[in-house]
Parts: sequence; structure tokens; C-alpha cells
Amino acid sequence: MRTLTVDLGDRSYPIFIGYGIRQQKALFDDAIHGKQVMIVTNDTIAPLYLDAMVSMLSADYKVDTCVLPDGEVFKTLEIYGNILTALLEAKHNRTTTVIALGGGVVGDMAGFAAATYQRGVPFIQVPTTLLSQVDSSVGGKTGVNHPLGKNMIGAFYQPQAVIIDTETLLSLPQRELSAGMAEVIKYGLICDAPFFDWLEQEMPALMSLDNDKISDAIYQSCLAKAKVVAQDEREGGIRAILNLGHTFGHAIETEMGYGNWLHGEAVAAGSVLAIDLSWRMGNLTEQDVSRSVALFQAAKLPVLPPQTMTLESFVERMALDKKVLDGSLRLVLLASLGDAIVTSDFPMEDFNDSLSDALEASKQAHIV
Repeated sequence: MRTLTVDLGDRSYPIFIGYGIRQQKALFDDAIHGKQVMIVTNDTIAPLYLDAMVSMLSADYKVDTCVLPDGEVFKTLEIYGNILTALLEAKHNRTTTVIALGGGVVGDMAGFAAATYQRGVPFIQVPTTLLSQVDSSVGGKTGVNHPLGKNMIGAFYQPQAVIIDTETLLSLPQRELSAGMAEVIKYGLICDAPFFDWLEQEMPALMSLDNDKISDAIYQSCLAKAKVVAQDEREGGIRAILNLGHTFGHAIETEMGYGNWLHGEAVAAGSVLAIDLSWRMGNLTEQDVSRSVALFQAAKLPVLPPQTMTLESFVERMALDKKVLDGSLRLVLLASLGDAIVTSDFPMEDFNDSLSDALEASKQAHIV
């Protein structure tokens, strides 16, 4: 088992990474407050892992469960309300601990429920998808979607611990594995060029779930995110670099309907758009672009947006992004491979050309 810490002073917490560690009760005992536990999961994960976790914890805690429908389309205020109802009906008090057992949607909603139930109760992240293990479970972003914009309702709220069991990846569909790999690649692009080089060499082993390699990739990803979050917990500055490709990607997710494009798929296509714009601005070489595109393709990820979108629909959706400041669209771009910047200082002609060329290529390739 490997351990690292998200350093946030009195809100610091450990991240544990290992094979089969979701059954190590001591990890939970150290993070659970009080004697009440509410496990929040979904109807895909529940048949796989819920009974074993309930059995493990029931000897020492009053354990209740809340099983949500699976999918990004259910990341709503209504379904979030189901968690609060479950907590109230089971008479959970301020010393209860919420455990999020599932992917990013479960983690975001359970975390938001914990942040708001009786003005805040402790919670533990037990992420079961690669995307949630390397990204959404770390850093304290919680929330739900709105029909007009992704993750527009939520709170910064840190967990007590993140327990990453790599064994859960064995039950992950190939498409979900690829979606998670988009966030892994992101860390190499924004802040760790040697990690990018390593990913180029090891992607076949990672996609075949070699446990040593995948553990290394998760550790390096969490380490990169922990360092950024420690500097900027509430995204007032440098933390925004973690959103490479996300402004374009959220526009895709919102336009296409939540869940039709997985988050990681949209981030991959959005990252390529950001990379292309960075190249047009003179920050990257053609080789940098081709290497980046090839790495996303090696992870079986889309590198073009859906053909049904237009320049106008992108601009309209991106105008609602959380990084818009005083009416100016800010993008995460690359100053070089392994070095990201957040800026509103980019030529609109290059921005329009990048999107227009990608959409034309998408129509030629019939990307839906």
C-alpha cells in the first residue's frame, strides 16, 4: 500500500492506494467519526462491493445505505435530495460519517450531501473508477449538474480520507477505463513532462491493467493533484490548471446531454482543442501536438468533438463556464509540454480557427 497526504493544515487527509484495501477496516476506523455510517453507492457498484463493506463495518457501527441510479444524467439536485432523505429517515446526527463508494458521480453527490447535511458531516471517498481515483475523489470538489451547465452547484468540502482500491478497476468497462486515462494524461501535459514520457512508454501496460504500472500512474496523478490543491484549495489561482480541456469538454457534455459523452471522453477531445490552440499561438511544436494526440488515441479516446456541434454552440456553452471572469473567457492552455497556463489572452481568430477546423474534421470522420 502507498500513502500520500493532501496538505491543507487542519483539513489535511491521507490518500491510500493499494490492491484489496477496501477491506482493511483500520483505514476506515481512523477516518470514521461517531458510530453512524451512511454508505452512498449506485446500482452498478452495489451488487459488487456493498455487502462486503456493510458486513465489515456493521460490528462497530450502525450502517445504513443509499443506492442511487447510475449515470451522469442522475447527477442532479433531485437525486442529491435522495441522500439527504435517507440520512434524515435513518435519524443520522452530526457525528455521522458518509462513505462514497463509487465513481465520480457518487463521490461528487455524496460529498455535497455531507457538506450540507446539518451544515457538514465527515465523509470518506472510496473511488471505484480510474477517473475518480486520479481526479474527482481528491481535492474536495463536490456538487451536481444543472441543465444549463456542468458542476454549477456545489461546495468545496474535503474528505477525511481517500481509499483507492486498484482491485475495483478489474470490474471497470473498457470505455470507463479510457475515460479515466484522459485525466491521467492531463497531469503529464500540465505539470509533469517526464510523466508524459513515461505514459507514452507504458500505455499498453496501463490499458491492460498491469497492477504495478496502474498503481504508479494513480500515485503520480494523485501526487500532482495534491501538490496543486495544497497551493490553491478553492481554485483562486493555480488550481485552475487542473481543468485542461474541461472548458471545451463541459460544453460537449452539456450540449450532447450528460452521459452520452463520458466526462473523460469530452476532456480528451477538449484537451486536443486546447493543445491545438496552444500550437497556433506558437507555444507548442507540431511534434508536441502529434505526440499528445497519439497518446490520447493509444488510450482509445476521442480526439475530435462531435460533428453535431457548431462554433456557436461551443461559444454559448463555454460562456457559462465557472472560469469566466468579468465576462472574459479564460482557458487552460499549454506554455510548453508539461507547463500549463490559465489565460484570457488568446487570439480569437486562432480560437475560432481551431474549433472550426476540428468540427470540419469531425464531420469528415463522422464523430457522433
